[in-house]
Amino acid sequence: MEFTTITLSLPQWLWRRNPRRRQQEDPPSASGLTMTSNTDNRPDGPGPVLSRISASTSEEDVLCPTPPLPPGPDSQYERIGGQTGTSFLQTLIHLLKGNIGTGLLGLPLAVRNAGLVLGPLSLFAMGIIAVHCMNLLVICSHHLSVKLNKPFLDYGDAVQYGMENVSWLRRHSIWGRRIVNVFLIITQLGFCCVYFVFLSDNVKQVVEASNGTTVNCHNNQTAVAVPSFDSRLYMLCFLPAVILLVFTRNLKYLAPLSLVANLAMCTSLVLIYFFCFTNIPNRISLPKVGHAKDYPLFFGTAIFAFEGIGVVLPLENKMQKPQSFNMVLYLGMGIVTFLYISLGTIGYITFGEAIGGSVTLNLPNCWMYQIVKLLYCFGIYITFALQFYVPAEIMIPPVVSRVSERWKLPVDLLIRTGLVVFTCVLAILIPQLDLVISLVGSISSSFLALIFPPLLQILTYHNEGLSPWVIIKNTLISVIGFIGFITGTYISITEIIKRNGRHDNLDVTFFQVQ
Repeated sequence: MEFTTITLSLPQWLWRRNPRRRQQEDPPSASGLTMTSNTDNRPDGPGPVLSRISASTSEEDVLCPTPPLPPGPDSQYERIGGQTGTSFLQTLIHLLKGNIGTGLLGLPLAVRNAGLVLGPLSLFAMGIIAVHCMNLLVICSHHLSVKLNKPFLDYGDAVQYGMENVSWLRRHSIWGRRIVNVFLIITQLGFCCVYFVFLSDNVKQVVEASNGTTVNCHNNQTAVAVPSFDSRLYMLCFLPAVILLVFTRNLKYLAPLSLVANLAMCTSLVLIYFFCFTNIPNRISLPKVGHAKDYPLFFGTAIFAFEGIGVVLPLENKMQKPQSFNMVLYLGMGIVTFLYISLGTIGYITFGEAIGGSVTLNLPNCWMYQIVKLLYCFGIYITFALQFYVPAEIMIPPVVSRVSERWKLPVDLLIRTGLVVFTCVLAILIPQLDLVISLVGSISSSFLALIFPPLLQILTYHNEGLSPWVIIKNTLISVIGFIGFITGTYISITEIIKRNGRHDNLDVTFFQVQ
């Protein structure tokens, strides 16, 4: 999964079981989409603090937070400001938004790599494992919070304190947090690379077919597309606009655009489903099982789509009634898995072997679906700033803190520019949308979504009589994730080298349903 245009919460709502300790602890501080490197305020010593993206009631509320209200009656799960937390429905919406993005549009190609039968079955199995790992992360975070008397633990905190349960890992526990940070940076910058390729491929297709675009979406009469620039040049054209976008350090100003982007992407997704369902061919002769060498590409794309584990702890922590979060998690991820399987299967059936890296690239060149592509591109463009905020808040504060006040702003903007240029260069070097998605999913998403959570449970309950069957199950999940990491990364890099070796510019194939 990837993150999509999700709303952001500034205040940290704290979870605790013993309300009597409330007066002994400091109130939470308000922070931005908090992935900061603050070493001064940690009670347990230096180290970057990783506070994940939180959800809120509305775009305006999250970016302009109100002070927390007094806590409600004592209960097993007590919060500061719990009365103003998110409801069941709001948390469900944020969970859906955090798991639905560009990865969804690449799943038809993933199903093609796995096969018409094996692909959906594999997506279903991966959905079950992904939800289980999300639940493990929540359980371990709660257990460590109570054990260490900590109000809230994010992903990095949980891994660090989990390692402290094992004597021979205790001295190196800070590396647990650092490793999680590294994979989060890789994941988020990888998303930004995917966005550059997605924007260039879709806008290139719209521009090349603009002269022959028709209003007839049922019987495409589009003339031969007029070749334009290489997709890499489109990326360079987008570069200045993206740099200006990430210069918006206060996400408050992006709230209205984020809301519009959400609506644009939802509208586009509905129209994509409509086209696929209304153009299913009468005869389906597609392979039920794909080639074994292509299955790692399926794994990378699928886990890229399912990597929404980062939003789980903040969403649970922000709920008014966290006891209901398990129901939110199972219902929300059930809907996500259904969407993944349905669009992946229907998209592959509709477009067959000609399916592109994104299903939008196969839509007809009539005006309605050209607008769909542009709407989704607008949503992705705004999402870039939200995804970029995560690595920026990890990497920039430690550097800015070392310079004088006069140079803080120039250095901040310079680092932002350098990071955007870096992601653009990577996208230019690998302009294949499907392979970029698979590579990012295989490298980083497999660790965050599949490998770390089961190992974290083993570390957390190391001295508490964990069942041997649980250890075997967790080890198996982590091994599966590691095998997917190795094979997916290897096959993705091999395919990238092979395509570049053939001097393939990967111009979009214009496959149209007649």
